[in-house]
Amino acid sequence: MNPVVHFEMGYNDRERMKKFYVGAFGWKLQQMGAEMGNYVLAQTAETDKNGMVKTPGTINGGFYEKAGPSSEAPSVVISVKDIKAAIEAVKKNGGTILGAMDASGKNSMEPQMIPGVGLWISIRDTENNRVSILEPLER
Repeated sequence: MNPVVHFEMGYNDRERMKKFYVGAFGWKLQQMGAEMGNYVLAQTAETDKNGMVKTPGTINGGFYEKAGPSSEAPSVVISVKDIKAAIEAVKKNGGTILGAMDASGKNSMEPQMIPGVGLWISIRDTENNRVSILEPLER
C-alpha cells in the first residue's frame, strides 16, 4: 500500500491560516522563505530529530498560497480527543461547521457516529478548505 504521509492545503491569507491552526488545534507551523514559495510546514504530531512522526498513522503537512481553481487540495481528517471542544475551538478561531449526514440522510450540525470509527463532522477553515474532524473510538 501507499500510505498517506503528508497533506497540503491552500491559503489565501497566510497569517489568518496560521492563527486558525495554532489556535484551534495547537499545531506548530514553520514559515519557509520566498525561495520555497512561502510554503508553511505544519507539524501536527511529535517528531524525531529528522522530522519524522513518532506515532505510526500520524502525518504532518504544509500549506501553500492558493493560485486559482487548479490549486484546490483534497480534504484531510484531523483526529481530536474531544470533538465538542474542537467544534468550539473551530468557531472561536474563525472556522465554520459544515455538519455531517445523519441517519436519515439529512445534514446535521451535530457530530455523527461512524460505526467502528468514532464521531465525525466537517468544518470549513478560514481559508475556505473543507476539513473533517474525528474523535476516534477508544481502543
